Amino acid sequence: MLNRYVIGLDQSTQGTKAILMDREGEIIAKAFLPHEQIISAEGWVSHDGEEIFRNSVHVIRQLVEDAAINKNSVAAIGISNQRETTVAWDRETGKPAEHAIVWQCARAKEITDEITDEAFRKSVREKTGIPLSPYFPAAKAAWILRHNERAQELERAGKLCLGTIDSWLVYKLTEGAVFKTEHSNASRTQLFNLHSLQWDEEICKTLGVPLAALPQVEFSDGDFGTTTLNGFFDTPVPIRAVLGDSHAALFGQGCVRPGMAKATYGTGSSIMMNIGPDFRESRSGLVTSLAWGRSGRVDYVLEGNVNYAGAVITWMQKDLGLFESAGDTADMAQAANPEDTAYLVPAFSGLGAPYWKDDAKAVLVGMSRTTGKNEIVKAGLESIAWQVTDILEAMSRDSGVRLKELRVDGGPTGNPYLMQFQSDMAGARICVQKAEELSAMGAAFLAGIGVGLYDESILTADRLKKAYEPQMDESVRNKKYDGWKQAVQKSF
Repeated sequence: MLNRYVIGLDQSTQGTKAILMDREGEIIAKAFLPHEQIISAEGWVSHDGEEIFRNSVHVIRQLVEDAAINKNSVAAIGISNQRETTVAWDRETGKPAEHAIVWQCARAKEITDEITDEAFRKSVREKTGIPLSPYFPAAKAAWILRHNERAQELERAGKLCLGTIDSWLVYKLTEGAVFKTEHSNASRTQLFNLHSLQWDEEICKTLGVPLAALPQVEFSDGDFGTTTLNGFFDTPVPIRAVLGDSHAALFGQGCVRPGMAKATYGTGSSIMMNIGPDFRESRSGLVTSLAWGRSGRVDYVLEGNVNYAGAVITWMQKDLGLFESAGDTADMAQAANPEDTAYLVPAFSGLGAPYWKDDAKAVLVGMSRTTGKNEIVKAGLESIAWQVTDILEAMSRDSGVRLKELRVDGGPTGNPYLMQFQSDMAGARICVQKAEELSAMGAAFLAGIGVGLYDESILTADRLKKAYEPQMDESVRNKKYDGWKQAVQKSF
C-alpha cells in the first residue's frame, strides 16, 4: 500500500519553510528559503509577493525530491502564514499591483490618524476585537487604494484582489481558480466582524475598501482547491487547511480546549489562549481574534504580543557584546548575584500588550555597584519572562481562568534559566515541545485530519521535550514582580 504524507507550508516574515509529515505525525523532511526584506528610505517594509510564491513552489518541490517519496503519495497541503501582510493583485493576470506591505510597516498611519471619530474607533474595537491601527490590513489596503494607480485602475475595472498572504498563495497555487481566506486570517484584517462572521460593510465603506475585492471566507479546514505546483504533481493535491501562523502553532500545540494557552518565543513573542466558542472583549489590554473555524464552528482567542523576546538576546550579543553565543546566557544568569535588583525593560520600539505605550523607552534600572555582565544578562533574560507574565496575568483577568500550564515553542525555549524563571513567574507548568516547527505542523495536522490521514488523537500525542515546575516561594515571586512593575512605570 502507498504510504501517504502531508505537507505543511509555513510562509513567515523571514522566509518560507516546508515540512513533510508521515501518517504518525513525524517530520521526515524539511526545506527552507529566505526572501528579501525590502526597506525603503522612509523605513517602509515590503516583500515581493512573486518571490514568496516562487519560494513556496521551490521548497515544496525540494522537500518531495529530497525525501525521495512518490509524488502521488502526498495526500494534502496545509498552509500557515505571516499575518497582516497585505497584497493587491490583478484578478485576471495574477500580477501584484505593488510589493506586499508587511505587517511591521506603519506607512498607513496617515490613514488611521485621520479617523478622529471616537464612536467609530470604539465600534471597530467592539466589532473586530482590535484597536484601530496601521499595522492591520484594513489601513494597509486603504493606503494602497489611495496611493497606487494600478490598484485604482483594477478597482474601477472590477478586477482588484485584496488579501493577506494566505489568500495570495491559495490564488497562485490554484492558478487563479480559488480566491479565499479563512477565519483566523480574516479576524486579523480589522475588516471582519467577529460577531456576524462577515466582512463589515461599515468599516469597509469608511476606509474605502471595496467588498468586491475581498476574498471569500472559508472555514480553516475547508476546501481551498487543488494544486499541481506548476505541473510538478501528476495528480492535483488538495489544499485542505489554512491558518495564520500563531493560530497554527496553537493548533499544533494541541490547545483546542478553552483555557489552554501557548507562547511562541521568537524575535518577539505571541501568547494566545483558547477561550472557546463565545466572543469576549478584553478589558485588560489584549486583543480578541478567531482561533480558527473548523468542523462547522469557530473558536475565539485572547492574544498578546511582545515586541522584544529573542531580540533582547540578540541585542545583548550583537550590540553590547556581553557574550559570544546565545547558549552562554543560561550559565551567566545562573552565575549572577541572585540578590541583584537590576531590571531591563526592553521598550526599544515602545511597549505592546498589555500597556500599549508607543512612546515608552527602554530602561535599565535598579543597578548597584556590583551589577556586572552576568547581572545584566540575567536582567535581559528575565525581561522576556516578565513581559510574557504580564500578558498571562491579563489573560487570567479577562478569562477568569488561572493558567496551570503553558505550552511553549521557539528558539529561546532551549534556555533552561529562562524557562525555569518563566515557570516561577507564571506560577504554571511550562511545557517545551520537541519540535520547533509548530506553525507548519499545526497546518499539516489540520490538513491531514481533513483528508482522513489523522484523527484528533494526533493533537494529544506526547511531544514533550522538557517540563518546568514552579519552585520559587510566592512571597519572593510577588516581591520580584512588584519590582518589575515599578521598572515598567519608569519607561513611560
